[in-house]
Amino acid sequence: MFPAVSLLLLCTLAVTAKPVVVRDSPLTLPIVRNLNLTGGATIADIDRARVQGFRDRSIAPTTGASAAAAVFNIPVTNAAVSYTATVGVGSPATDYTLIVDTGSSNTWIGAGKSYVKTSTSKSTGSSVSVEYGSGSFSGTEYTDTVTLGSLVITNQGVGVASRSSGFEGVDGILGIGPVDLTDGTLSRGGSIPTVTDNAFSQGLISAHEVGISFEPTTSESSTNGELTFGGTDSSKFTGSISFTSITTTSPAGDYVGIDQSITYGSASGTSVLSNTAGIVDTGTTLLYIATDALSRYIKAVGASSEPDEETGLYTISSANFAKLESLFFNIGSESYEFTANAQIWPRSLNSAIGGKSGTIYLVVNDIGSDTGSGLDFINGLVWLERFYFVYSAGSNEVGFATTSFTDATTN
Repeated sequence: MFPAVSLLLLCTLAVTAKPVVVRDSPLTLPIVRNLNLTGGATIADIDRARVQGFRDRSIAPTTGASAAAAVFNIPVTNAAVSYTATVGVGSPATDYTLIVDTGSSNTWIGAGKSYVKTSTSKSTGSSVSVEYGSGSFSGTEYTDTVTLGSLVITNQGVGVASRSSGFEGVDGILGIGPVDLTDGTLSRGGSIPTVTDNAFSQGLISAHEVGISFEPTTSESSTNGELTFGGTDSSKFTGSISFTSITTTSPAGDYVGIDQSITYGSASGTSVLSNTAGIVDTGTTLLYIATDALSRYIKAVGASSEPDEETGLYTISSANFAKLESLFFNIGSESYEFTANAQIWPRSLNSAIGGKSGTIYLVVNDIGSDTGSGLDFINGLVWLERFYFVYSAGSNEVGFATTSFTDATTN
């Protein structure tokens, strides 16, 4: 379901803490997007199970750190419901295809390919278990060498699954969210530093952050994104990156959470979602907003009052799509325009999600509760394909910038 993609590396020396910018990229960084849903669940079903998993946890926010040495770009694979990267574990390394997830922080393997132990494999003697809502795993925690391209991280905590569910076609997860999300996952207690944490503490990267670039596509498989550990890649965004603090509202603040409002038509237009807390998540496919906000959105755009049974998505007529205006996401001091084209599922991929060829499906969906829950939106992959995204664990901030695909009309 999720084919592996070779990891390439981009490295440049830098000395500033934030943001470290790669300017002259010596290597091309492919990221392959794959869409392949199987079984009876729709994208919306899978995402909402994940939303419930978010609500079931309550973790304290992470803390910061100082700068170190270099920047590494790591390619990942978009598979509609997730992006995957090829990650080496052990010495010599065995490659595993792992979901890239900012909504969790444990790195683990064994859902598909079995763990190959080498001289660097050390059992901690602790069991590990994580529930994701849309899946789970349990097993034993090891420390091992983890290789991302030519970025070699030693003594990285790696869970080895003896049982997993919900992860067919991949080998596990590369968790790059806040480290405190690992609290409570080990039988011996304590937390597990993420790959970003360890790369920074070992002096391998210049800043305690990861830059994330995705791109929209109308193909079921295409090369379209990258992770940049230790900085950002200026070739992937336009203008400047604007940073905002992680929200203090729970449970959104336990994740890569922000405060935002959403308006329709202009930055000061019709209010869809008042200023509230939610998360930015690479593991969620669609754009989710509170139930009351969705009702206002549906009324404003003239969409169907109920989701389509086959896809779980709301639909809009061709006539109303022709009149559809932009959504504006007001985050910090900036407003980000989410165009009419960005609000619809790629029409050439309707059949891949069980939809009809002539139907226009919206990517905005119901999070399942009214405003005020502490988790009132999720900006998932369909949103992130239009904006550059930086998660700075070191400064407890999130950054966004426009890209050459912000105004794309590919859908």
